[in-house]
Order: sequence, then C-alpha cells, then structure tokens
Amino acid sequence: MTFMSGPRETREGRGVGWPGRFARAFRRAFVSVPLIIVVAFCGRGIYAWNQERQLPSNVRDWAPFYQETGNIAQALAQGKGFSDVFRQGTGPTAWLTPVYPLILAGIFRVSGIFTRASFLVAVTLNIIFSAATCVPIFYAGRRIAGAGVGATASWIWAAYPNAMIVPFWWIWDTCLTALLGAVILWFTLKLAETQRWRDWCAYGLLWGFALMTNPALASVFPFALGWAIYRVRPARRRGMALVALAVLMTALWCTPWTVRNYAIFHRFVPLRSTFPFALWLAHNPVWDPHAPWYWRVTAYEQTNDYKRMGENAFMQRKWNEAVEFIRTHTALELSLFQRRFVAFWAGLPSPFESFAAAKSSIRVVILVNFFIALGTLAGLVRVWIRWRRYAFLLSAFPVAFPWIYYATQPYLRYRLPIDPVLALLTAIALHSLSRKAKPELRTEEALPQVRGPLRSQSLCV
Repeated sequence: MTFMSGPRETREGRGVGWPGRFARAFRRAFVSVPLIIVVAFCGRGIYAWNQERQLPSNVRDWAPFYQETGNIAQALAQGKGFSDVFRQGTGPTAWLTPVYPLILAGIFRVSGIFTRASFLVAVTLNIIFSAATCVPIFYAGRRIAGAGVGATASWIWAAYPNAMIVPFWWIWDTCLTALLGAVILWFTLKLAETQRWRDWCAYGLLWGFALMTNPALASVFPFALGWAIYRVRPARRRGMALVALAVLMTALWCTPWTVRNYAIFHRFVPLRSTFPFALWLAHNPVWDPHAPWYWRVTAYEQTNDYKRMGENAFMQRKWNEAVEFIRTHTALELSLFQRRFVAFWAGLPSPFESFAAAKSSIRVVILVNFFIALGTLAGLVRVWIRWRRYAFLLSAFPVAFPWIYYATQPYLRYRLPIDPVLALLTAIALHSLSRKAKPELRTEEALPQVRGPLRSQSLCV
C-alpha cells in the first residue's frame, strides 16, 4: 500500500497534477467571456491612448468630426435639425440614417461641440461597442461548433487590428454596426428554436434599429429571415405570420424616417440618399485613361455643386453620370470591379506592392486581413461539410454584404460590420486544422438545455 500510494501522490499531486491543474485553468481562462472583453477593451484603450498623445490639440478637437456624421451631429446639437451635411447652411439631408448622428449629437450636448472631452467620449463609446462584440461572437460560435470555436473567434476579434484602429480614427457608426451584425447572427441562431410571437417581434425591432444605424446590413436581412423560418419549420400559415410580424416590426422602425424624407424631398428615400453619389465616385472619368489629364474629383467642387443644386438634383445628376459611364466603359468596368474586390478583402487594391513599400505596422494589417480572407474561405468550406445546417446563414454575410462595395468604394472600414462573422469562420477553419472536437464541445451535446426550453422561453431576456 505504501508502495502504491507514493507514486500515485507523485503522479497526481506533483508529476501530473500541477500540469493538469494549469491546463484546466488555462481552458477556463480561454473560454472566459469577461476576460476576453477586458483584454479587448484594454487593447483598444491602450492603442487609443497612445494615438491620442501624438495628435496636436488643435487637430484633435475638430479633425475627427470633420465628416458627414460630425457635421450633422453639430447641426442637431445646435437645434438646426438633421441637416448641413457639409457644415454649411445646405438644409435638411438624408445623407445618413439617424441613429449614430443622434448619439454623437447627444455627446456634443453634454461635452461640448468639437471638444477634447467629446472626442474622448466618442472614442470610448466606440471601444465599448467593439469590445462588447466579443459576446455575441462567442455565443454564436458556441451554438454552431462548441465553446472552443466561440472562444477562438472572440480572441481573434479581441486582437484584430482593424477593430483596434477603427474605434479611434473613425467617429462613425462602424463599431456599433459590427456589434449589431454579430448580435443579429446570434439572435438568428436562437430564433430558429422558437415560434413565440414576442421573439419574432423583438427580432424585427432589432433589424429595424440596425437598418437605421447602417442600411448596408439590409443585404443580409432576407437571407437571415429566410434561414430562420426554414429552420423553425412551422405550419405554412403560422410561418407566413411570423415572417410578416418580423417585417412589420422592422418597418415600424424605418417608416417614420421614410415619411420624413418624403415630406422634405418629395421622393421616396427609404433610408439613405447617397448611393448615387457613392456609385459616381467609383464610376467617373477620373478612371478613364483617355479622359482629359486635368479631370479630377475635388471635395470643394462637389460641395459647391451640392450647395448650388440641392440634394435631390445633385443625387439625380450623379446617378445619370454614373450609369452613363458604366454603359460606355464596359471593359474598364471589369478591371475596376477586380480592383474593388481585391481592395475589399485585402484592404488595398494592390496589396503586394503596398506591402513591399509599407511600414511594419501596415504590413501587420495587410497580413492579418489576408489571413482573415483565407480563413473565411476555408471556414465556409468547413461549414458546408461539417455544419451544413448553418452554412446558408453564415455564407450570407461574406457573400451578400460586400456587393454594394464591389460597386462603389471598398474602404477597409466598410468591411468591419461583417468582420466578426469572418473571425468566426476563421475560428472554424482553425478548429478543422486541429484535432477533432471532443463530443462534449459540440453544440448538440454541449448545450442540451438550450434545445427544449427555447421553445417555451422568450429570447428577449
């Protein structure tokens, strides 16, 4: 007995016990959502603090707000209404949807217009949105492929360079939109387990708020709603009623804004008016090698045209010019489409040349975006093979969402709203490269309590 107890004590208490305890502690920390959120928040906060110290005070107070969101928020804070998109007396506008400009206007009312305090509050709020995105990513990943995949996706997002850079440099709706996109994915996955009217009503309201924040998410709406109703498989009449309820709740959010736009502009502007201008910026003679050498696009000229013509006439003119350019430059359009496709996924239209000439920090961003793009493709393949029931929903984000930017301008920050889903797909790809998941980590077995009660409990809690 003495002979047996000694080695066992050594194995369990000293030889194997401590490494085992360390491994268990590491696993607990790895899947700890609060820890991931803290790391994400601190990483973004440190980056913002370092960048803020390098900005001259006379630039920091106004430059971050010198764009459409800041201009409209200034007008709102001054009691002029939703107007003056170019910081001049140009009148009412539908250039943006109202949610984020209203948030920024509230910050201006409390902390002052174009002040350091307002800038810091806005950046902090963006950081909170970005760090909080770890939560829906984790639970969406856990539901699909287990806690390990959900945690990996959250850690990728916590350390993602784009998600650190954007909250500081763009006082825009981007971080809030990324959070809403991730919440929509999580909610859609949960919605497929319930036929409760209240849950579908809440889902429609969530979509309405998201569209009033960034209408670009509308490209995913029919696919997410269609997938959810297909997975629930209710009776035909009840299924149509659930879809109608969700669409109705979405419309309730958007209709007052649409009515306001029609009353002001006397034409149907459901959400935003700027698509013609965005289309023209990507399809104009500046891209034509045979255009006159002096032809160029300047903000000064476009601002003057907008002020002189008004928003209605300005947008109609840009639409006509863009359509005409597309019609008469078919071969060039194919080349431009290829450039925009590469720019959306790599961050730059010529990533290899840019990588060779860039600084080390820019190279990291390019490499990470290239890695995420490859991870997204590999993750989609894996999902269609292993978790096919979720494949259609997950594919909608990287397939449907980018098309509006393939046609317009694919700046890197425009991809951020779907980057949480891309991080999840990358985590799934990494999971497939490692050893197979243990049975207890799979969705159906890791969360047995979710399958039944969700049909009798509300998702609104």
